[in-house]
Amino acid sequence: MSKKSKRYQKAAELVDIDKQYGLEDAVGLIKKFPAPKFDPTVTLSFKLGVDPRKSDQMVRGSVALPHGTGKQVKVVVFATGDAAKAAEAAGADEVGMEDLIKKVQEGFTDFDAAIATPDAMLEVRKIARVLGPRGLMPNPKTGTVTEDTAAAVNAVKAGRIDYKLDKNGNIAAAVGKASFSEAQLTENTNALLDSVVKAKPASAKGNYIENVTLSASMCPGVALDSSLYAIN
Repeated sequence: MSKKSKRYQKAAELVDIDKQYGLEDAVGLIKKFPAPKFDPTVTLSFKLGVDPRKSDQMVRGSVALPHGTGKQVKVVVFATGDAAKAAEAAGADEVGMEDLIKKVQEGFTDFDAAIATPDAMLEVRKIARVLGPRGLMPNPKTGTVTEDTAAAVNAVKAGRIDYKLDKNGNIAAAVGKASFSEAQLTENTNALLDSVVKAKPASAKGNYIENVTLSASMCPGVALDSSLYAIN
């Protein structure tokens, strides 16, 4: 087992592992952690009480973070004609169809989101095995399969994030950077919390959200008070 750094240990000393923190207290605590030489990403992680093997219990969605993620988002768009031109005008990093699909088949995955028009999906499915495991496959439920490519590009660039349940029943998504103000991190975290709560599958029984943790890169997690995500 690797030894934790002195910086990590100092941060861990600030956290009461037996306590669940209110959101503002949790954010305030993360802001007090000793700062590394880079700007850490702040992540919200969920452990859900659903069965990821059952399709009717899949949890996925998207949410627009009020203050973005603090990351320069790279977006590719699979489209032709006017939809391709609109995507380019909106600032998409790569736009194409057969050429872009071939590029992905050859190993290009240096992007954070993929958008496609509905008629492009027949071709895009050819690279589902590449995009799917990376969480990059366009999907109507997350607004990434659309005729309005410009609006989709703008939304992603402005801070919309997608989230999806993994095979272990967890969801994790960035809610900003440690350099964000406490108010910005609090508002972003609330937005993601609210979205995941509303995404509860109708077939889910029992305790939908088992626990939620807020953390920063290379720092200990801070458990959030269950009242923040309780479902009546």
